[in-house]
Amino acid sequence: MKQQELIPTKITDDLFVSEPYDESSSEESASVPLSFWREAVNRLKKNKGAVLSFILLLLLAFMAVSGPAVSKYGYDEQNIAHSNLPPKISGLEWLGLDGKDLQGVDQYEKRNISEHHWFGTDEFGRDLWTRVWKATQISLFIALVAAVLDLLIGVLYGGLSAFYGGKVDQVMQRIIEVLMGIPNLIVIILFILILEPGIRSIILAMIITGWVSMARVVRGQFLQLKGQEFVLAARTLGVSNSRIIARHLLPNVMGPIIVTMMFTIPSAIFFEAFLSFIGLGLQPPLASLGVLIEDGYKAMRIFPHKMLFPAAAISLIMICFNLLADGLRDALDPRMRK
Repeated sequence: MKQQELIPTKITDDLFVSEPYDESSSEESASVPLSFWREAVNRLKKNKGAVLSFILLLLLAFMAVSGPAVSKYGYDEQNIAHSNLPPKISGLEWLGLDGKDLQGVDQYEKRNISEHHWFGTDEFGRDLWTRVWKATQISLFIALVAAVLDLLIGVLYGGLSAFYGGKVDQVMQRIIEVLMGIPNLIVIILFILILEPGIRSIILAMIITGWVSMARVVRGQFLQLKGQEFVLAARTLGVSNSRIIARHLLPNVMGPIIVTMMFTIPSAIFFEAFLSFIGLGLQPPLASLGVLIEDGYKAMRIFPHKMLFPAAAISLIMICFNLLADGLRDALDPRMRK
């Protein structure tokens, strides 16, 4: 009876004591947890070099598209009267003439000789401003297409090899080892010699063995993930293999895939420039940055501007892509998470 009397029959406010208010705990509870991709974007924004590189790449891509349209000269338009003009110097200034010396010359021809070229001209009088930006456009196009094809082939090949494993993985890996044993440069040169040199042949030549690195990266990531609990749970629930790959494995390896692709683009640009420099790239009047550098190299001592502008463009593209890839690698690394 005494214990029953100790239990209150009515609950009142004086039976409760409020806990002291802690501002730090309220802030923690009010904050919304960020997703992995949101945290990666925030870490990337803190990397000033990567952000600046991204802005410069956007600017270069914009100029590659709009630069040839701004100039009134075509990339293949020749004018021998404007041969080897320095930047921002007209034909009259380059020849040391003025209007009095050209009294007997037709007005149209006089106006034609007195026109300026922002980046100068080459030995055929072609405007280097138009050709540099057209070459940048072609080089970026070749590199992006080659990188996307390497991405598709490498992800498909490496993902299937790691997911199914066993004899399938062994056979597919032996094929990769054979391709890696053959010198890449020899394969590409032989392929270009069989086909006519051009954009299509260069792209096809670069993707013959270019996808191998992507396939090995994807295979390694898939091997780490396919034994995880969430994959085993999906299999237990009867989820199909294609759905497991598309919904569970691929999203978890997008970080390494993006980083590998970002490193592939500058490598493809450099390789295309190398092929053009040794004469196996694009043929005139088309031009890539490698073609312009090869042309400028021949007259570097007398007309250094012919090599300066394309060399600056390709150097800036390579540096920006590498800095952006480094920033993405740090931003997408889960170990960088605080």
